[in-house]
Amino acid sequence: MDRGSFSRYSWIDFAFSVVGVCTFLVDWGSDVWVATELYLRGELLWFGLLVGLMGLSSVVVQIFSWFWFRYDRELPGFGGQTGAGTVLFGDRVKLFCLLHVLQLGFLCRHISAIRQGFKVWWRKQEGSEYAVYLSHDLSMLRLIETFCESAPQLTLMIYVMLRTNKARTVQFVSVAASATSIAWMVVDYHRSLRSFLPDKAKQGWGSSLVYFLWNLLLIAPRVAALALFSAALPGFVAVHFLLLWSAFLLWAWKQRTDFMDSAGGEWLYRATVGLIWYFSWFNVAEGRTRGRSLIYHAFMTVDGGLLLGTWWFYRDPVQTEAYGPVLLLVLPLTSLLGLLFKALYYCCFHPRLWRPPFRDPARDLPDAEVTFRDFSIQDDSLSSQLTNRRMAHNAAHFYSDGRTSGGTDGGTDGAETSQL
Repeated sequence: MDRGSFSRYSWIDFAFSVVGVCTFLVDWGSDVWVATELYLRGELLWFGLLVGLMGLSSVVVQIFSWFWFRYDRELPGFGGQTGAGTVLFGDRVKLFCLLHVLQLGFLCRHISAIRQGFKVWWRKQEGSEYAVYLSHDLSMLRLIETFCESAPQLTLMIYVMLRTNKARTVQFVSVAASATSIAWMVVDYHRSLRSFLPDKAKQGWGSSLVYFLWNLLLIAPRVAALALFSAALPGFVAVHFLLLWSAFLLWAWKQRTDFMDSAGGEWLYRATVGLIWYFSWFNVAEGRTRGRSLIYHAFMTVDGGLLLGTWWFYRDPVQTEAYGPVLLLVLPLTSLLGLLFKALYYCCFHPRLWRPPFRDPARDLPDAEVTFRDFSIQDDSLSSQLTNRRMAHNAAHFYSDGRTSGGTDGGTDGAETSQL
């Protein structure tokens, strides 16, 4: 692979790393503050739910981080190259294991990325590949944390407002900020994937804005519908989640995902994908991606309609008189607008619009090569050896044309991937 085909670590990457650790600390502090407020007010049920979400999210993120640390240590020459010890603690396995047990592994990855990024960007030292490598992992870990913690917490926040029928201005601001943060983390993940494109420089702020609006306008109504359903039938939302999550888990297994390097890690990834699908679309495999996306959005549209219909039927007409009819109209229209922005993205901003025409990739490629349909990463240099293969595979799924190459009868469907 030509070194120039991938952008090197820049001040923007460093800024994202700094903002990432600041966001992590502010988010953690706000969670502790809200949990303390709930406990002091005697609302032990909501306090327990909030703490449970915080704990579950932290454990899942730490497990992913630990799995990746173990995988990366097995890469040829990874630990002995410049900067590896700084980024991933070298051979100090017991120390890194202890940090993960103490739920500090994710934070330490952020700090290590800032340290390495500062050395590369400000001091112009070597190790750019390692800084970029870790920034890709952090992007994925932030995405996992977002849908394991932030999205469920936002649902809980709206639910509390609905059940108490009380909402201060600060609560509305907090809800808007949380929804915006979730959509922003998806954009950050998208930005990380696009760094694998040879033509990364062609992406603009317009593309990111449309991508942000698409996700915000689809995720926000989904979270609101779940909160409304929970307010009307609190005992059934857990059943609803388990049924959909189980179905999504089986669907992820059916697609034969191969994101992780171990069987246990892969099942954890599939379970996490099922949780993400509960809130938003996330493509995990190549092939007929347009069909899968249409099936998902059709199913979620029906499910959202059932959630809103159930809430409307079981709601308290007096308590919801002020906002009930408005939400019943606004939420479906917002989802429709989100789908229109998604269509706009694929019509005007998707990289397939300015990539070269499709060339059928050669068959039986060696394991050292990851093919992105129109471009490939050859594992024949230091840079390519340090390419983050996990994110590279996700980028391949995202930016493929949806064609299959598994035989003459596999055919093509000409569909482009729509991830998140």
